[in-house]
Amino acid sequence: MKYSHIIWDFNGTILNDVQICIDAVNFLLEARGLPKIETVEAYRAIQEFPVINYYVKLGFDFSKESFDDVAVEWVAEYKRLFPTAAVYPGVLETIRRGRQKGMKQVLLSATEAEMLRWQVKEMGIETDFDEICGMDNIYAHGKISLGEAWRGAHPDAKVLFVGDTDHDLAVAKAMGADCVLFAGGHQARSRLEAHGCPVISDFSELEKYL
Repeated sequence: MKYSHIIWDFNGTILNDVQICIDAVNFLLEARGLPKIETVEAYRAIQEFPVINYYVKLGFDFSKESFDDVAVEWVAEYKRLFPTAAVYPGVLETIRRGRQKGMKQVLLSATEAEMLRWQVKEMGIETDFDEICGMDNIYAHGKISLGEAWRGAHPDAKVLFVGDTDHDLAVAKAMGADCVLFAGGHQARSRLEAHGCPVISDFSELEKYL
């Protein structure tokens, strides 16, 4: 077996929440009289970590309001919209095949831990993971420290990291893990391919790694 653990990003990798992320931020933009994101393509071209940089691109002025307050507002709107999101086709089947082959399945997300567990429970998929790792805050600064902490607790694990952003690739590198990126999430395929990492369009393409 090539890998002992598969580590999964959540948002944009397992959960297709791209549109609700757009809708939530558009709610905030409209309230401030700022231009809204018109298309998924436009969103994927600018989304990044830490998300404060993405908000600045959208026109938020954090000299006039607190990023922390904006984050709280966004999370509330995201939670309201969450029931309309769904998992990507084929991803749960891939996770379950990996488990059947003896690979531990780990969820590692920049989402705050309590919110992440709530989402996973609502989706009925908590038992698909051996570990669920989230952040201790809602501000989505990034999850490199979370990945490094996980690696420190599992120094001998042979890891494949599956994500959908260049930040996921940075986390994988920090962990000494191999990485595959999914092109249907929060960043454009062209941005992902620019890093020379394997990029997939369908989760059936992960079969060769299992």
